[in-house]
Amino acid sequence: MFHVRPADVDESQIPGEPPGTYVLRLAESKARACAAAAHEDLTILAADTAVVDGESILGKPRDMAEAVEMLHRLRGRTHQVYTGIAVLKMSDGNLVTDLCVTEVPMRNYADAEVDVYVATGDPLDKAGAYAIQHERFHPVEALAGCYASVMGLPLCHLARSLRKLNIPSRTDLPAECQSALHYTCPISPAVLRGETVG
Repeated sequence: MFHVRPADVDESQIPGEPPGTYVLRLAESKARACAAAAHEDLTILAADTAVVDGESILGKPRDMAEAVEMLHRLRGRTHQVYTGIAVLKMSDGNLVTDLCVTEVPMRNYADAEVDVYVATGDPLDKAGAYAIQHERFHPVEALAGCYASVMGLPLCHLARSLRKLNIPSRTDLPAECQSALHYTCPISPAVLRGETVG
């Protein structure tokens, strides 16, 4: 059984903090915040995702105008999505973190496509102002990394974290992920071997 609980943590970036360090810190902070009220039989999974363009972390747009600005900024270029996960096993206090960094090539979509997409309201609660899985907009082309990470939870990284904590999975997470997303992941075997790829 799963329980979803929001974690009340300060998500401010520390000046000079690299994106990978930032998302891992937030994932661990979220896990530890939830641990305060968790039963010892539970395992806590927390994650944080950041859309990174050059030196900038792009959060959720404040309004439609900023959503348009972000989508224009990312158009036809490659940026990175950093997802940090933290798995905390309450019974022994062991915590494992993992980081997935995915190169995300955006297609050269037209201004009119951006306007139609932004009018749906979908970008307003998305970091970077887009959802990779949006059925009509399809902002990303030729992805060669972890699709699930761009959505917010890299399941192969989760599978190897669970393995490190000796927590058996009830399902084949990588296979289920690829089936659900209709995506043949080119990096899944490498991730499961423990390689640093995203």
